[in-house]
Amino acid sequence: MDNQLPLKQHQASMTQLVLPNDTNQLGNLLGGQLMHWMDLVAAIAAARHSRHVCVTASVDELNFIHPIKLGEVVTLQASVNRVFRSSMEVGVKVLSENLLTGIIRHANTAYLTFVALDSNGKPAGVPQIKFETDEEHRRFEDALVRRDKRLERRKKTSPI
Repeated sequence: MDNQLPLKQHQASMTQLVLPNDTNQLGNLLGGQLMHWMDLVAAIAAARHSRHVCVTASVDELNFIHPIKLGEVVTLQASVNRVFRSSMEVGVKVLSENLLTGIIRHANTAYLTFVALDSNGKPAGVPQIKFETDEEHRRFEDALVRRDKRLERRKKTSPI
């Protein structure tokens, strides 16, 4: 049995309209609200891939490239970049769209790590991904570099 699953079937996307309740005093989307949406869409991608409940283990490389304004549409695209044993790195790309001008901008990128849990709440094995494009292969390779850096940071900050 092939224990690799194609990525396209295990991606997730979400679209949100930025409403007044989602913004700060400047009319920009609150960073915390965006992070909430990113966590949700990434969790869906992780669960689709693993067929388990997945919990957020870490978030890194959260880059706010430009503000998202009141009334804009936010599209979040999530994809599993790499599977380790029970954990997965999920990349999320955020696009903002001004409906009046049609301008779409890359607003944010983040990398989240999720752990798949079995019915007893213990880490569960996750099938490997099968990348089919050069871009998927690049994301797969880059995820290992980010994981190594994450583990190194953890070593430096964890108590002895």
